[in-house]
Amino acid sequence: MALLKAGCRKIFLDGSFVTEKTNPGDFDACWDCIGVDNAKLNPVFLDFSDGRKKQKKMYQGEFFPTHLSADGILPFLGFFQIDKDSGLAKGIICIKL
Repeated sequence: MALLKAGCRKIFLDGSFVTEKTNPGDFDACWDCIGVDNAKLNPVFLDFSDGRKKQKKMYQGEFFPTHLSADGILPFLGFFQIDKDSGLAKGIICIKL
């Protein structure tokens, strides 16, 4: 995986993969920046242009750095842990690479 080659050790999975949907459509993920060598990081992981079109084409999902602000207040790691409909806390999946 490209993030592992750049030194990333954890990604966090959200989106329809952490719901009760039988056939999830896509995924949203955030990646831990600690230990990542930006020189080895594929630029697609920092390309948020055009609705993250390049990420979706390459991976059929979207990736965000954990510390980047998702809504102007919360970083993605915290944002992913709040249910968008109820506002209550929810679980996400941590994958150790």
